[in-house]
Formats: sequence, C-alpha cells, structure tokens
Amino acid sequence: MTVHPTPIPYAADWPEPAPRFLRTTLPPPPALPLEDVFPEKWARWITEAADAKSAPPDYVMAGLLATVGAAIGNSRWAAPWAGWSEPPIIWTMLIGAPSSNKSPALDAVLLPLKSIEREMRQRAEVEIAAWRDRSEVAKIAHSSWKEATKAALKEGTQVPVKPAEADPGPEPHLPCLSVADSTVERLAVILARQPRGTLMARDELSGWLLGMTRYAGGGSDRPFWLEAYGGRGYRVERMGRGPVYIDRLTVGVTGSIQPDRLRSLLVKTDDDGLLARFLPVWPDPAPIKRPQAAPDDRFIQHALQRLHALDLVTDETGEQRPWFMPFNEDARDLLDAFRSSVRSWEADADGLLLSFIGKLPGLAVRLSLILAHLDWVCGETDPPQEIGLSPLGRAAHHVDAYILPMARRAYGAASHSRADRAALRLVETIRKHRWAQFTSREVLRLDRADMGTAAELNPILKILEENGIIRSVDSPPNRRGGRRTRLFAVNPAVLGDVT
Repeated sequence: MTVHPTPIPYAADWPEPAPRFLRTTLPPPPALPLEDVFPEKWARWITEAADAKSAPPDYVMAGLLATVGAAIGNSRWAAPWAGWSEPPIIWTMLIGAPSSNKSPALDAVLLPLKSIEREMRQRAEVEIAAWRDRSEVAKIAHSSWKEATKAALKEGTQVPVKPAEADPGPEPHLPCLSVADSTVERLAVILARQPRGTLMARDELSGWLLGMTRYAGGGSDRPFWLEAYGGRGYRVERMGRGPVYIDRLTVGVTGSIQPDRLRSLLVKTDDDGLLARFLPVWPDPAPIKRPQAAPDDRFIQHALQRLHALDLVTDETGEQRPWFMPFNEDARDLLDAFRSSVRSWEADADGLLLSFIGKLPGLAVRLSLILAHLDWVCGETDPPQEIGLSPLGRAAHHVDAYILPMARRAYGAASHSRADRAALRLVETIRKHRWAQFTSREVLRLDRADMGTAAELNPILKILEENGIIRSVDSPPNRRGGRRTRLFAVNPAVLGDVT
C-alpha cells in the first residue's frame, strides 16, 4: 500500500454502507426438496444414482430434468390457456469444482440415453439398408417409366402412369438423441429430419457459451440458441448449400462449469437473456463415502424409452406438431397466484437475476409438464391428458424453495448493473490491499477491467461515495506543482474495523 504524506483520520460520522457492496460470503445452497417434488420412485432413483457416483443428488436431478424434457420434446407442449404454450425444454448448468463429480452425475442419465440411441440406430440401419435396396429398384423403374413416357409422347398414345416402385419413399435417418458438440449448420440438418428435437450435453459449458460469437464477419450462434430454448421456427443459411428451415427449433441443454469460469462468464457474456435461461445448480460437494446402493438402470432406461416413444400429432395438412396439453381450472388459478409471486420477487432484483426471475412462470409451466410425465412413466396408465394441480403445485414449490434460492447463490454477482459490478470489484480491491485511504491514481495503475481510465473510474467512485463506501478528502499539495491527486478515505466498516 502506498504511504501518503498526511494520514487521513477516520471520520466519526460515517453512514451505514450499502449492504450490497459488503456481501462477500457465498449464500448457502438450498436443500433439494426431492420427496416434495418428484414421485417416490424417482426420488429414490436420484438418491441412489447420486450415491453411486459420489455426487450431490442435485446434479443428477439437473441432468434428469434436461434429458426428460428433451425426450418429450415436440411431442407434448404445455398450454395453460389460448395464446400461451411452452415446450418441455429445460437448460441446466451444473456448477462445482473439478472434484465435485459433475460429469459422473450426468452419466447416470446420459449413459442409459446412449444405450437407447444405440438400439434405435441399429433398427434404423436395417430400415436404411432396405430403403437403399428400394432406391435402386426405384431408379430402374423411374428410368423405364421415363423411356415409356417419351415413346408415348412421340407416338401420341396414352402416357403411362408412374409406377409405385419408382418412389422409394423418404429416406430413413439415424436418430440422434443427444449431441456433445455440433455446429449450428449440422444441428439444423439433424433437427430438420428429427422434428421432436434433441439434447445438447456438454462436459464444459463455458467454452461453448463464449465461443458463440466466433465469426470474423461478426456473425453469432446466439440467435439460434435463443430460439432453441423457445421452440420457435428458425431458418439456417448454409454456405454453398440451400437453407434449412426448422418448424420448431427445440433443443435441451445440460452441462457443467467451474465457479471461476462462471464468474468470468458473468462479466463477459452479452446481456441478451441467454444465460438467464439456464437453471443453475451449485450444491455443496457430496461427502466422500462408499456407495450404499446401486441405482436401477432398467428403471431409467424403460422410462426414457416410453418418453421417446411419444408420437407427434399429424394435423389435417399432414404436418407433424406437438399435442398441446391444457391446464385444468385449478391449475390455472394456482398459476395466476404464482405469477403474482414472481412479480413481487422482481421488485428486489436487478441485472441477470431480474431476467432469470422474469422467466420463472414459463419455467414452472415446463416443469409441470415434465413432472406429469415422470408420474406417468412410474406406472402403466395412459399418458397424461391435462396438467392438474399436483404437477403444477410441485413445480411452483420447486421454483420457490430451490430454483430461485439457487439462482441467487449462482447469479448473485451478476444481479447488479455493469457499473455496480465494477464498483463491487473496486471494493474487493480495497479490501485486498487493506486501503484505509487511496488515490485514484493507485486504482488506475492496476489497469483493471472497466476502471482502466479516468473516464471509466470516475462513475465508479461516485457510486461508492453515494453508497457510503468511500469519501473524498483533501489531499496534500503536489510538491511538483500541478493538480492535486484525488484522495479517498474508506469507511472502516468496509475493512471490518468497526462492529
């Protein structure tokens, strides 16, 4: 710390500093209300799968929600009332240190999914081989028909009807239930042929998110992914080939990230709502112990098979679309009350957290659709026909008791404006250097982001002055002449020197 010529005494009349600039401890994670939200069989499976992976059950839950939502995909959407519909797409972000077993927890869900995909691909390969045989026959039949048509036209006789053998039908495609890494162009081709959607499962989310703006000409993948969360129609242009149009761009996302990478992402990411679409999950690490039970892999595999067997609706024009599940009146009344609660939560939020809270009604609707289908796959009944009070009530409870507190824990640093975030970083610098007093020149020498020039620094200093963190004081005369250096005293409470 620089020693100033004249020590600045603490003033006795310091105001109470604004609490938001003094919070340094990470809020504790909320307890996961497994038994209150999930059916008993699913709560037991999540617990046993997490135990087998030495991971918190929160991680398994997060992977399950994203995977189940993508499995339902465009076969079923939730429709509380006319004009409002939501796909069952959930994006989850598993936050933790490298040793917290995020990837093994995801494997508990993704490995059964890959096993189902292998079986589906084996069946599809047989269909593709048969189609190729039909295609060869079709080429011959089509060629013969063309020759016969030419002859008929030349002779003025009846043109022959094109034989059915000349059309092999649409080419089957290999199913793709999940992708680990794919360009937007490649993913568009997959989704155009697979209308129910798919799942993006990334071992590391930060590189994917930061790499979305990767084109020299200023292009970005972000618009694609913003639409992929909402299931809207999208057109993808491809260099050298025709465009691909997707009726309902629906992609679930799950993956992991380390806390320091998340903090960097919160500073660098664009404020376009993309990050606010993620459900962050940041539990404490699981205790180190031997597993007590093995999860029932047949249960999860059978459940995912039933979900992927749900068909899309074919409308009167022959187009495939989701079946829109209505809400009953009790569920609608509860949804109105929940939306009022969300409005009150918004009053105390800012920045990324405010954007996240604004999406909670839609998230609750999506969760209710997923929970209704998790109820269904536990038994042998027919698929649900509507969303009732129970699944929506459990979804709303999950949001209130777990999802929102977890978001406050994960996104707290980004719940402020950009200027306030810079001010918070200056407070951290003051504490790190134990500055009871400092000059603006000392801060500028650090060359920190958003405060490397006087034009950037001055508004930040003003914020801290207005919030009782620092106070401008008279500095000693400059011995070399010229302007005096701006000098600031620091509120003792910032350094913990007062109680």
